[in-house]
Amino acid sequence: MSLHLALHPPSSLTLLNPSHRFRCFSPKPHSLSFSSSPRRAAFSIRSSSDNPAYVDEWGDKSEPEPEPVSRFSAADPPKDDDEWGGGAELGNGTPAAADGDGKLWELKRALVDTVYGSDSGFRASAEVRAEALELVTQLEAANPTPAPTESPDLLDGDWILVYTAYSELLPLLAAGSIPLLKVEEISQSIDSSSLTIENSTTLSSPVSTISFSAIASFEVRSPSRIQVEFKEGKFKPPEIKSSIDLPESVNIFGQNINLSPVQQSLNPLQNAIEGIARTVSGQPPLSVRIPGERTKSWLMITYLDEDFRISRGDGGLFVLVKKGSSLLD
Repeated sequence: MSLHLALHPPSSLTLLNPSHRFRCFSPKPHSLSFSSSPRRAAFSIRSSSDNPAYVDEWGDKSEPEPEPVSRFSAADPPKDDDEWGGGAELGNGTPAAADGDGKLWELKRALVDTVYGSDSGFRASAEVRAEALELVTQLEAANPTPAPTESPDLLDGDWILVYTAYSELLPLLAAGSIPLLKVEEISQSIDSSSLTIENSTTLSSPVSTISFSAIASFEVRSPSRIQVEFKEGKFKPPEIKSSIDLPESVNIFGQNINLSPVQQSLNPLQNAIEGIARTVSGQPPLSVRIPGERTKSWLMITYLDEDFRISRGDGGLFVLVKKGSSLLD
């Protein structure tokens, strides 16, 4: 079936589509045809002019606006370009890797801040321990060094203990609860070239500083595990302080005791104390062999980078920061 409609001048026809609205004027006659069939319906406009004029609704001549051309073809999906037009890539040294390093730094910073003031874990509450363990687990899952024993440039050096849990070190940390005695530092020095480890502890009091260490040899058993055997202990002579500086008060069994009178009575002894300090400081350290079966231990390094290490052993969990790192500030 077909229908023919003739338009004679003057005539106007407004055509609408989603992107254009214009009128078609022409002194030439137009004809409109409709046809339908079982398969399709057709609609057409014919003009006796070969070049019909297009004008907008204000009467100005214009050309039909071209369809916007996409920068992407239908067959090829868009690339993940950055703001400079370069394709984003994954791998070492890329923005994705940089974001990973930033995330690790945030986790390390959060762990150090969480255990701050807990005396390396001795005074940590159950809540602090739970939060610290969660952060440790996240760091271990993102360990950037899968073979720590094969990375001596990262493993070697002096490491400061910042947190330990369920460890045999806890009784040693308890020494810090003794009045006028403080655990200044617990550190570990590793030398892969000589296969030695030295664990050192420094205690301080108003009178002196005491340091002792345990020296061990180790064997590499796997890319992340070492077997440790302690050989000897060393006791350095106490470093007598040139002056005695007592705190104003000390808490003993819940009683706050004023130490100002004691400080005043010790002032006349300063010269004698300085003499003792000069004499003792020149003495060599005392070495003692460590006997027994408990000299052997093992250590699994579960996280390692340039300034942070997490280790697990039969003594418990250890979190250490390399000496000189800004994480210790």
